[in-house]
Amino acid sequence: MASAPGLPVLALEYSGIRAQAGMGQYGAVLYWALALFAVAWALPHRRSFRTFRILASGAALLITLLPVTLLLLLGVMLPG
Repeated sequence: MASAPGLPVLALEYSGIRAQAGMGQYGAVLYWALALFAVAWALPHRRSFRTFRILASGAALLITLLPVTLLLLLGVMLPG
């Protein structure tokens, strides 16, 4: 469920960052989020792995949406 809003935002962030000069330090964060989404999808769908899948997908969603949220908050706070 967390990958439904997270993966499109992650793809937009990745394409936006790749269009600029380079990935830099923020690129590692995007790769960590992608790896956590992959782990959440790769874990077996058994009841015993449910907690790990929820934690991995929740962390990936937080990593993905935090920069976008901070940018939106900054845009609201700055005088226009």
